[in-house]
Order: sequence, then C-alpha cells, then structure tokens
Amino acid sequence: MKKLLTLALAVSMLAACNNKQPNAMNSRSSEDAVIENIMTRVSVRQFTGAKISNEQIDMLLRAAMAAPSAINRQPWAFIVITDNELLAQLGEALPYSRCSNNPACAIIPCGDLSKAIEGEMGAFWVNDVSAATENLLLAAHAMGLGAVWTGLHPDMNRAAMVQQMLGLPEHIIPLCIVPVGVPAEQPAVKDKYVPENIHYNRW
Repeated sequence: MKKLLTLALAVSMLAACNNKQPNAMNSRSSEDAVIENIMTRVSVRQFTGAKISNEQIDMLLRAAMAAPSAINRQPWAFIVITDNELLAQLGEALPYSRCSNNPACAIIPCGDLSKAIEGEMGAFWVNDVSAATENLLLAAHAMGLGAVWTGLHPDMNRAAMVQQMLGLPEHIIPLCIVPVGVPAEQPAVKDKYVPENIHYNRW
C-alpha cells in the first residue's frame, strides 16, 4: 500500500510538472516577443496612404494610456487627426512632421496641465506623456504599422502653431506629432546599444 501511495504521488507530481511546462514556454515566448518588438522598432516616415481601422486606432490609444505617470495623474490628452485636408495643412505648416507623407492618421499626444501635479513638480507631465508616446510607437510596430515621433514641445513656436490650428485650449500643450500608417518603407534596424553609456553604482 505504501508503495502504491508513493507511486501515485510521484505520478501526480510529474503530471503537475508537465502541466506547467507549456505555461513556462508560453511565458518565455511572450517575453521574447516583447524584447524583439522593442529591439526592432524603427521610425517610419513614408506611408502608403492605406486607411487603418478605428479599432486599430483605439488599440494604439489604449496602449498609450497604459503608460506610467507621476502619482498616477495621467496628465495627457490625445488629438487624433484622420481628416486628409487637416493632415495636409499640418504637413505644409510643419514639413518635418511627415503629415504630408500619406499617413492614415496622426496622433498628437498632449499634456493636460489641469491634471498635472501642482507647483514645481508640474513639469513631470513631459515625462508622463513621453512614456505614453513610446507605448504608442511600440504598439504600432507590434501591429505591423509604421510611426515616427516628430517633436513640438519645448519649441513653443511649433507648439503654439498646432494649438492655434487645432483650437486647443491654453492648458493643453502638444508634445509631439506621431503620424501612423501602413509603411511604404522598411528602414534598417539600428543597434543603439553603447556600453560606454553605462555606469554602475558611481560615475
């Protein structure tokens, strides 16, 4: 009887281990996919002009808003430009924005100063909205789309131009313009790892 109980216990433990293996493999596979997505993301500046779905745009925005923010204030707002005429106007006014290069849309991550931390810590909104923008870029890449971060803030002339063109209230500060679309180019992946930039414990 004792031998049977021991055998039964061994079989149950082996079964448990076997059941865990697929989960461990799936976890590793997911981990590899995340790292690969980060390492292979590139800036795409030319687009085919093909439309993307509202569901895809919604997923990009959900990814952006999953970013961390100081004291969880989430001091962001997002302007989604899908109107071709408005995209053309942005591209003409701000040629570097790539809005004239046939993106499906442009997303403008903004800081909402009404949600920012009060006082001298208020400038943390730039960090927060930057984190949201990087999430957006990574999500676009994972979805097979192309995107590029084109700067506005802290160039107040550029930011003010966009504020005026889009009728933004004073407390909404555009950080950047991110044109998004189906890529019409395949830029080479760059290895940006530089060991000399790393310091442990002290400089």
